Amino acid sequence: MSDADETADGTAGSEDEPSEADAAEDPTESFSPAGQRHSLREMTDTEPEWDFKERDVLILRELARDPQLSARELTDVLEAEHGIDVSHVTVSKSIRNMRDANVFREAILPNEAYFSFSLFEFQFNPEHFEDGWRDAMEHIREDKSTLFYFLCDGAYQWRAVMMFPDGEAESKWIHEFYKEHGKVINNLRNHALTNVLKFGTDPELFENITDGQQ
Repeated sequence: MSDADETADGTAGSEDEPSEADAAEDPTESFSPAGQRHSLREMTDTEPEWDFKERDVLILRELARDPQLSARELTDVLEAEHGIDVSHVTVSKSIRNMRDANVFREAILPNEAYFSFSLFEFQFNPEHFEDGWRDAMEHIREDKSTLFYFLCDGAYQWRAVMMFPDGEAESKWIHEFYKEHGKVINNLRNHALTNVLKFGTDPELFENITDGQQ
C-alpha cells in the first residue's frame, strides 16, 4: 500500500504534507509538544470527531506497540513494514492533531512497585445524596490518589482505582473521606489489587477502530 493520496484524502487533522518549517513546532520530535493539553478529567465531556485514514490507524498501532518511538523512528517503521512513504514532520503533526482531537489519551503511571493499588466502590445513601453528591464526587475526582474514576451500573455506582504509598495512607484516606462525606455514602468497599497482570492497549485493537465509521 502507499500513502500517495494523503493530500487528496485530507481529514480533520490529517492535513496536507507540512513543510519542514513546521518541524520547529516540535524540535524534539516528542509526542508531547507545548500547547493545550487535554486532561483525562475531560474524557466524559469530549467526544472525538476524526475521519481515520489508514495511516492514522497504523500510527496508533505502532505507538501502542512502543509508545517511546520518535517521529523519525515511526516514519521508518511505516515505510519498512507498511510501504508508506511520508516525512517525519507529517507523522509528528498527525500524532499531535489526533491528540488534540482527543483520539487517544496520555497519562504517566508509576510502576506498581512504588504504590499499592486498590479498587474503591461507593454505595450511595439516597437520603442525603441530593445535598452532598457533587462535593463527594469532586473530592474523589480531584484527589491526588485517584488514578481512574468512573460510573457504572449496580448498587455501587461510583468506582475508582486508587493509589497509596502504603496501607496506612489508604486507611487514613477512607477515614477522612467518611468524616467529610459520610452522609452521602451508605457503604464503601475497598479491594487491594495484589498483582497487575496486564495494563496496556494491544496494537491489534486499532484494526477495528474505524468500524463505527463504516
